[in-house]
Amino acid sequence: MRVRRIVDLSRTVSGDTQVYPGDPVPVLTPHATLERDGYNLLRVEIGSQTGTHVDAPLHMRAGAAPIDRVTLEHFVGRGIVLDVRGLPPRTAVTRRHVVDGVAGGPDPGPGDIVLLHTGWAEHYGTDAYFEHPYLSEDACRWLLGRGVRTIGLDAPSIDSALGSDYPAHRLVAEAGGIVCENLCNLELVDFPDPLISLLPLRLRDADGAPVRAVAIALEP
Repeated sequence: MRVRRIVDLSRTVSGDTQVYPGDPVPVLTPHATLERDGYNLLRVEIGSQTGTHVDAPLHMRAGAAPIDRVTLEHFVGRGIVLDVRGLPPRTAVTRRHVVDGVAGGPDPGPGDIVLLHTGWAEHYGTDAYFEHPYLSEDACRWLLGRGVRTIGLDAPSIDSALGSDYPAHRLVAEAGGIVCENLCNLELVDFPDPLISLLPLRLRDADGAPVRAVAIALEP
């Protein structure tokens, strides 16, 4: 088995990284330099959900698993990219959208990682990025009912930012699942059965962690 291609699905983390309103802004400063110390070392201050990241069940459920105690199988698996582009701002991705998206392709099931391609990555860095489509409760329940435990999208949240009690987040957390947000380049995943890796930093007792998300095309 060989790796034929790797698509980077991750945002760069810098002082310019767009964060959810109220979240910590990343600060990256030199701690040591070649000229002064003989080596380079960067001091990094970021929130647990900076850039492309995953949410642990603990993010929305008291006493649930933190990121360092989530089974690694939730972070690596066959990817199913559902094209739901073309939705207006602040529109729900419904069960019908999801069912239509999988029509003719692989049925999502246990071990699969479902990624919603909303097209909203093109608004990254603007205020419009927070007017993104979101996953409806019904669609979320349908995916969880199929055994899916990892859901991601190319937007800052799987829930609406308007008056939301974060229903999709809470449903995934109750199922012991994982949410991945702020993905990009999903349009480049144009090969069947991509292997998706969302492996996070192993932060003790954390509600989430940044990831270097990738889609991998494997040769048989």
